[in-house]
Amino acid sequence: MNADQQFQQEVQENIERLKSARDMQDLSRIWLRDTLQYRYSYNFSWLGRPIIQYPQDMVAMQELIWRVKPDVIIETGIAHGGSLIFYASLLELIGEGRVVGVDIDIRPHNRKAIESHPMFKRISLLQGSSIAPEIVAAVTEISKDAQRTMVVLDSNHTHEHVLAELDAYAGLVGIGSYCIVFDTVVEDLPADRFSNRPWSVGNNPKTAVHEFLKRDSRFEIDLDLQAKLLITVAPDGYLRRIK
Repeated sequence: MNADQQFQQEVQENIERLKSARDMQDLSRIWLRDTLQYRYSYNFSWLGRPIIQYPQDMVAMQELIWRVKPDVIIETGIAHGGSLIFYASLLELIGEGRVVGVDIDIRPHNRKAIESHPMFKRISLLQGSSIAPEIVAAVTEISKDAQRTMVVLDSNHTHEHVLAELDAYAGLVGIGSYCIVFDTVVEDLPADRFSNRPWSVGNNPKTAVHEFLKRDSRFEIDLDLQAKLLITVAPDGYLRRIK
C-alpha cells in the first residue's frame, strides 16, 4: 500500500466512525438550525456572485464535479447565480463541460451580472418553471449527447415540485454521476421555521427523495459523503446513480 492509498484508507475509517458519532451529528444539526436565524448561507460568494449555500456543501460539490467530470451540470433554481459561476469555474479548470441554469424568474440585475461574468461562456440560462414540459424538453435537448450529466435541484422545495423534478431530470444522470437535492434539511427543522413558505415538515425535498427512491432503484443515497460533511443542507439528498 502506497502513501496515497494509506491516506485514503484513514479517511474512510474516519468516515465510518462519523456514521455512528451520534453526539457529533446532533451537535451539527443544532449548529445548522441555529445559524438559520442569521441567514448564515447569505454570507458567502464565489468569484463575486452571492452563492447562498453552506461552504461544506460547496466543498462536497467540488469533490463530486472533479470526480465525475460532467459534460453538463443542470441546476434548477439559480437566485443570484453564484452556484452557476462556481460550477462553471470548476468545469473551466477541467477544460470541458457546460452549466444549464433554470429559474422561473431570472431577475434582470442577476441576469446582467451572470451574463457579464467571465464564466458565462460555460453557462446557458433558461427562464421558466423547471417542471414545465417546454423547459424539460429544452434541457433534455441540451444534454442529449452528454455522457456524464449531473443534476442539482434547488428551486421550489415542495414535495410535489421536487418529485416532479426528480421524475423529469434524474433519468438524464449517468451511472456514477449524481442528482443532488438541496434543502432536504427542511424535514429535520422545527415546523415553525417555514410559516411563510409553501413547504414545511412533511412536505419538502426529503419527503420527495424518499418517495422517489421507493420506486426508482437506479439511485442510492451517498451515506459516506453525508457522514463526512456532518453539516449539510442536503441530508439524504446526495443521490448517486448506481445502475
